[in-house]
Amino acid sequence: MAGISPFSLTKQPPVILVADDDKTTRVLLREAMEQDGYRVVEVCDGKQCLDAFETVKPDIVLLDAVMPVMDGFTCCKQLLQIARNNLISALATLDTDSALGNTMISKLWGRTPILMVTSLDDRDSVDRAFEAGATDYVTKPIHWAILRQRLRRLLQQAQVYKQLEAANQALQHLANVDGLTGLANRRRFDDYLNTQWINLAQEEAPLSLILCDIDFFKFYNDKYGHPGGDLCLQKVGTVLSRKAQKHQDLVARYGGEEFAVIMPYTHAIGAIHVAGAIQAGVRELEIPHDGSSVSPHVTLSMGVATVIPTWESSPSDLIVGADKALYQAKAKGRNRIVWR
Repeated sequence: MAGISPFSLTKQPPVILVADDDKTTRVLLREAMEQDGYRVVEVCDGKQCLDAFETVKPDIVLLDAVMPVMDGFTCCKQLLQIARNNLISALATLDTDSALGNTMISKLWGRTPILMVTSLDDRDSVDRAFEAGATDYVTKPIHWAILRQRLRRLLQQAQVYKQLEAANQALQHLANVDGLTGLANRRRFDDYLNTQWINLAQEEAPLSLILCDIDFFKFYNDKYGHPGGDLCLQKVGTVLSRKAQKHQDLVARYGGEEFAVIMPYTHAIGAIHVAGAIQAGVRELEIPHDGSSVSPHVTLSMGVATVIPTWESSPSDLIVGADKALYQAKAKGRNRIVWR
């Protein structure tokens, strides 16, 4: 069997997981695959295949249909479920309740190719294999040239999928993150607020929002220049990220010198506590601000609002409440927290 060059798109040779109860077949597959530069892991039944899949994270699975303990059809279904669960865990930082999150999961979760290699060649078995989630199907006795070409094609396709996934996630990050501060941007803020509103309306649980504004920021830019203003925004954003510690809280740059914190399952007293911690954290930075009439250092005015979402109200009601509270904080002299 003439060798072909190893898969060239990965730094390490691809790992092939071979599941077959026939030792002779496993030996022949190992010899053929290693000759072509692949790494091979062998198991002899479907249960062992599931365990090995989680441990070695193969690039492709060669799966016999008829095996003891667990057949290949059942194993194939469970392999896909494992892959899906792993992806959900990996994307836990994303809003998987949103339509976008579910779309990403549905597109990415099944990218480890599964190639059935079996003596079953009847129509029902072939249909059953693809219904179980097999990517391709090769019958025994094995035609080695065909098997190697199909392996190569499936591995190349999987590598392209992974590159596309990485690019999609990078684009998703750019679409939802403010380039200056690294916080969520206004688009992400709107999406997250809408999603949480629906979730909490179903649970009749509280939702709080903090809106905060750097006091006299225009004068700060005039005095220290826009590069200085950008650095100030970054430092303030870092404080917000540190103080909003709960996993479900979202810190966003709301616009200009305004920031926002969405706080699901948080009553007013909890939101006010976090707002106070944020205000104190910014104060402790002691960023000089000669243009401020309330302090020699950078300060924040903050508005806090809390509601229990309902189907008769809308997220804009919460934003309006927090915005009115922020306006009152400014009207009362700035550098303070007002809640509604």
